[in-house]
Amino acid sequence: MPDRPMPVFPELDTQAYWEATKENKLLYQQCNVCNSVVFTPRAHCTNCGSNDLKTLESKGEGTVYTYSVVRQNRQPAFAEMGAYSIAYIDLDEGFRMLSSVVGVGDPTKDIKVGMRVKVDFEEQDSSEYKVPVFRPA
Repeated sequence: MPDRPMPVFPELDTQAYWEATKENKLLYQQCNVCNSVVFTPRAHCTNCGSNDLKTLESKGEGTVYTYSVVRQNRQPAFAEMGAYSIAYIDLDEGFRMLSSVVGVGDPTKDIKVGMRVKVDFEEQDSSEYKVPVFRPA
């Protein structure tokens, strides 16, 4: 995988999330007031507005909710990849995240809605942070 564009740090809401990727951990939040699951990382609950959130580690297991295959891309970081997937993954803990399904022979044929996947972390040459991607479980 080529180096992907990364956030500019310091970044108050997502810094802990990205720091955890260095240790192959996928973090999410849960509200201590209403128990709603919160993802992407932020300072407040998206359900009730409380700023009383706890950070939890996901098992990284889920299912493909939907996906698309990019066949051509002119963005320099992705231009030489050939066909690759962009997928929404429903994690078992109750949040959905945008990522990519990797480790398949042909993304146009080998990815299916509902397939089980497990998180993996891709290293970036130009960053100490890793990018969470998903492989078939």
